[in-house]
Amino acid sequence: MNRNDFLTDSFLKQLSAKRWDEEKANKWYKKQPWFVGCNYIPSTAINQLEMFQESTFDLQQIDKELQLAEDIGLNALRIFLHNLLWEDDSSSFKKRIKKFLEISEKHNMKILFVLFDEMWNQFPKLGAQPTPIPGIHNSGWVAGPGKKRIKKIEDFPIFRDYVQDIISTFAKDNRIIGWDIYNEPGNMGIRKRSLPLVIAGISWARKINPSQPITVGAYYDPFYPKINEICFNQSDIISFHDYSKAEETLKIIKTLNEFNRPILCTEYLARTHKNLFESHLPIFKKHKIGAFHWGLVAGKTQTIYPWDSKKGNAEPELWYHDVFYPDGTPYSQNEIEFIKEIIKKHKKINYTNKRNDK
Repeated sequence: MNRNDFLTDSFLKQLSAKRWDEEKANKWYKKQPWFVGCNYIPSTAINQLEMFQESTFDLQQIDKELQLAEDIGLNALRIFLHNLLWEDDSSSFKKRIKKFLEISEKHNMKILFVLFDEMWNQFPKLGAQPTPIPGIHNSGWVAGPGKKRIKKIEDFPIFRDYVQDIISTFAKDNRIIGWDIYNEPGNMGIRKRSLPLVIAGISWARKINPSQPITVGAYYDPFYPKINEICFNQSDIISFHDYSKAEETLKIIKTLNEFNRPILCTEYLARTHKNLFESHLPIFKKHKIGAFHWGLVAGKTQTIYPWDSKKGNAEPELWYHDVFYPDGTPYSQNEIEFIKEIIKKHKKINYTNKRNDK
């Protein structure tokens, strides 16, 4: 099979027929709490590799930071895995995932795992990871598998085994929300070149038939119509990213509600764009949308800086992402109180198939 075989209409139709129907997806969602969580990486890790490599896998740090998340009422985490970790030693990697799930369960967190990622540095390597470049947002984050390998059809069997081994190992684990197959396909200028792996990844996951839903973390952008179409039409539940103002967010939600499926916003919070907890969490609550902001504790990823920050820039007065300083002090106590209050008021949402498009 070559890469283009995954893009044929017949293959896509066969794949679409295997996804959860609307009734099953909405029935699943009705049983869930309102997911209010974050994209998490410990402050001591610069990327997914440093988070999960044996030499730098820091359960004590993770335990401490997830206590902060639990204290403000969060109940969900979006976690990035990486194919290289599995390729290096699949057994040990899965053991560390299990340990992470145990710590997460201790803090009442459910997990949305991401398997592939388009973003940032395109040539990942195992071993010691680089030190952060001062002032640069996500200077050490790595794509997986990276733009070179997504074009190599001879590597697809490796990626298939990675996807199917991870999902089959945890296919009935109720601590897992779902499987986010591919983060932001098409971003970083890669565009449609990522589509064969996106579709193949969904196909490989479907063959395992996990108890959890499958989704693709689409970078919602009207300039990526083909990518958006495939992401939304092949997902059991809809997921999207949004760093825009509230008015634009409402327009996006109105469009996504037409799918009549559960919706998760798996990335938001960009303070300098006026994408805030105060502006967006009430919208997500009203429309029954799970919400995962970016970042918990400021650290080596340096996501307190905006995307376009320059080398050597001073710490911004207005943080871009993240919620706590490394010592656990809140960046904004007002934000913390707002988050705690809105979660307290809506511990349980009665999810229904009916959507509010207003």
